Amino acid sequence: MPHIHDKIDFTVEVFIVYNNKVLLRKHDKYKMWLSVGGHIELDEDPNQAAIREVKEEVGLNVKLSGVSKSFKDKNEYYELIPPKFLNRHRINKDHEHITLVYFAASDTDKLSLSDKELSEECKWFTKEELELYDIKESIKFYALQALEELKNKL
Repeated sequence: MPHIHDKIDFTVEVFIVYNNKVLLRKHDKYKMWLSVGGHIELDEDPNQAAIREVKEEVGLNVKLSGVSKSFKDKNEYYELIPPKFLNRHRINKDHEHITLVYFAASDTDKLSLSDKELSEECKWFTKEELELYDIKESIKFYALQALEELKNKL
């Protein structure tokens, strides 16, 4: 999707866990291991964006980890599942992202990769394997946290 603003965008990252492994993808543009994710579109909330990005990029149906309050009023005010982490980081000298980081569980490890969302490689990592690959520290941290929170869930 195109950027919403020249200087900063809101994005989601989803660390998906299945059978005590976490999914990472080797990003074709940045040549690094990242989670699944992307920009939040103008017509969706962050929870919807997280679920949509996972479906578009790797073809999985996931359940976001966490709970929202069961509150809704007549004006359609409703609570969302909050992100596990929230960060701001620079993409290049002129652009930044504010990223909502979610954890999610999948009931399968069978991927259906998108033709539009290119990845050099996708891999389900065990905790031990995360240490063997050249993975950015922040990505490794989130991946380990997701594995810990969702261990033995499926």
